Amino acid sequence: MIYLNIFITLLLLCLPSQPVRADTAPINESTMEKAIALLQESDLSRGNVSGIVWDIDIETKSKDKIEKNSLQVFVKGTACLAVYQSPSKVKGRKLLMKDRNMWFIKPGLSKPVPISPRQKLLGGASNGDIASTDYAGDYTIESFIEDRFNTEPCFLYELKAKNKKTTYDRIRYWVSKKRKVGLKAEFFTLSGKKFKTAFFEYNHTIPLNGEDRLFVSKMTILNAMIKTDKTVMAYNNINIREISASSFNLNLLVR
Repeated sequence: MIYLNIFITLLLLCLPSQPVRADTAPINESTMEKAIALLQESDLSRGNVSGIVWDIDIETKSKDKIEKNSLQVFVKGTACLAVYQSPSKVKGRKLLMKDRNMWFIKPGLSKPVPISPRQKLLGGASNGDIASTDYAGDYTIESFIEDRFNTEPCFLYELKAKNKKTTYDRIRYWVSKKRKVGLKAEFFTLSGKKFKTAFFEYNHTIPLNGEDRLFVSKMTILNAMIKTDKTVMAYNNINIREISASSFNLNLLVR
C-alpha cells in the first residue's frame, strides 16, 4: 500500500498543469478588477469610442454563392448608425442602435421598423455585429482563466448576457493580455450550443488618450454547423471625429 501511494503521488506530480479557473480559485478584488479593465480596453479597439466613423465591407460565401454589402458606420459610445452604401438596391437604408434598441429605416417608409441585434444581417453577420462592442457593459464575467491563442498569452472569458437586447446570449472570448484586443470569440445559445466562431485582426491604429491604439481591421465569422459558410467584415477608412447627437435622432432619420 505504501508503494502504491508513492506511485500515485509521483504520477500526479508528473501530470501537466492546467490553467486555474477564476471561479474555482480564490478571486481577490484586484484580480477581478484586472479582468474587467482588460475587457474594457478590448472594447475600445472594437469601436466603443465617443466619436468614430468607419466603412465596413461585408462578403459572405455559402457553397457557390457570394453576397456583398458595404456600409458606413457612425459611432458615439453605444449609439450607432449604419448607412448602406452598396449594392444599389439597398443604398440609403439605415440601421440605428441606441441603448441596445435597434431600428431599420428604409427610404419611402414613414415609420422605422424595430428589429433585433440578433437578426441576420448578411451571411454569418448579425445586425449587432456592425455596432461598437461593449462586452464589459453588456455581459457578466462568469469566469476567466489564463490561456493562450496562437501562443499569445490571453485571458479567456466566459461571458453571459445581462439581458435579451444583446447580440449573443453567451460568449467565450480570448483577449490578448499584452495587446489588449480580442483575438477570438465563440458564440453560444442560452442552452450552450455553439453556432459560430469569429477571429479578429488589428491592422489599423487610432489616436486615443494620447497614444496610438490598435483598431480592428477584419472580423472573420465561421459557421459552426455549415463548415463551408464564411463571412468576412473588413473595416476601412477609420476616422476619429466629433459626431452630433442629432445624427442618432430617430425622428430626424425617417424624414
